[in-house]
Amino acid sequence: MGEYLVKLANVSKSFPGVVALSDVSFDLREGEVHALLGENGAGKSTLMKIISGIYERDSGEYFLNGNEIKELTPKKAQELGIAIIHQELNMCQHLTVAENMFLGKEDSKFGVVLSKKLNQKAKEMLDIFHLDIDPKTVVSKLSVSKQQMVEIAKAISTNAKVIIMDEPTSSLTEREMLELFDIIRKLKAKGCGIVYISHRLDELKHIADRVTILRDGKFVISKDFKDTNIEEIISNMVGREIKEKYPRINLKRGKKIFEVKNLNAGKLVKDISFELYEGEIIGFAGLIGAGRTELVRALFGVDRIESGNVILFGKEIDVKSPIDAIKNGIACVPEDRKKEGLCIKLNVKENIALSNLDTLCNSFGILNRKKEFEITSRAIKDLMIKTPSQDQEVMNLSGGNQQKIVIGKWLVRDAKIVIFDEPTRGIDVSAKVEIYNLMNKLKKDKIGVIFVSSELPEILGMSDRVIVMCNGRITGNMDIKDADQEKIMHYATQFDQEGAEENAG
Repeated sequence: MGEYLVKLANVSKSFPGVVALSDVSFDLREGEVHALLGENGAGKSTLMKIISGIYERDSGEYFLNGNEIKELTPKKAQELGIAIIHQELNMCQHLTVAENMFLGKEDSKFGVVLSKKLNQKAKEMLDIFHLDIDPKTVVSKLSVSKQQMVEIAKAISTNAKVIIMDEPTSSLTEREMLELFDIIRKLKAKGCGIVYISHRLDELKHIADRVTILRDGKFVISKDFKDTNIEEIISNMVGREIKEKYPRINLKRGKKIFEVKNLNAGKLVKDISFELYEGEIIGFAGLIGAGRTELVRALFGVDRIESGNVILFGKEIDVKSPIDAIKNGIACVPEDRKKEGLCIKLNVKENIALSNLDTLCNSFGILNRKKEFEITSRAIKDLMIKTPSQDQEVMNLSGGNQQKIVIGKWLVRDAKIVIFDEPTRGIDVSAKVEIYNLMNKLKKDKIGVIFVSSELPEILGMSDRVIVMCNGRITGNMDIKDADQEKIMHYATQFDQEGAEENAG
């Protein structure tokens, strides 16, 4: 490996009520992938925001290309060759793909943006990723995975020497992930240094040269990846051994509580039928674009149901909006927690209360503050939400704790069905186990759980039954004892209707 690109020594950073980093040192060399690991709230994103000029450090030294950095802004960091790909998408939804990729760097003539040239440059970058995306497409029209790939292409288009990737594969398909790894190798060969943050530890064997682990804002260990293993990494991340990664419990299946018959909604929900029983977890598997999230949105009333029946406790219900779903005891934890599950500028207490105002307010609309405090306290305790207080703004909490708040606001209601759409996306291994244990608690309480995940080990580890979707249809339906990754992938690629009808159980 080459010379040091970045060196941080004894860096500290605090926010009101939170010490994010305490005396942390970190470095990055030319031509290496340095994996920065730790649980949610360990300080990884804070450290990267200091490197990229988003945050100012409270103390410590920062050297870039051998030169000491006193003050840094995001614009200056970009000029110095630093690019960051944020975990949470940071795009202007109302602008096109090309406009997002070259925002602030547009080619213009007499003050007029040369759109044709802009689109051509964007197309060249997208072709590197083999992305069939029209540069003129408005970003809000793209799926989360496509937006993520555009974000990555945008960062690489700056010809940066230091590239920070914060959970870059959290929304990618397996094919897109492998293409990203190939691009990372090419960037290494050009002498770029890459800081790679991921909770998908199995990815590290493909690309990582070194690992540094943080815990509770403090440095724990730094080692060459070849000299460690996943078990040691997890132990150092959480400070203890996690004995059971997928703590699934076996319970006797109860009575049928939910049934969907011949449901159609939009282009990706076609003739869907399935049943859900008390204390059962159904895992929905499939490739990106299979229609799983679209099905969730239809069941929760976000998207209009065109035809079919939704039956709860033997009685047909009409779900035309999320309010209808909530009134019928259906709760949903959405895939995009910041956009659809939280008001990030409000505090913990306000987020928990928002979905429960009907039970917290009297007939005159006056909020019962004591009851609000009590339900928030219970959610914080039951879900082990790490927050200095109920008044902490949600935007200042880690991704794992934000996800717990999304879940917590539903658990104070009398939900009969809980839908989880990618509930562990972007959260650490310890927080994942806490989510799994929560799912087990719902099973014990005879609540039915619908669980969408793109991680097959997770589906196999926690589901009682697996339903596979492809191209908007159910193509496989099997008990967990009959399921494995090979069968799931077989059904996930059954694009023809005849195969779907034959394999659906």
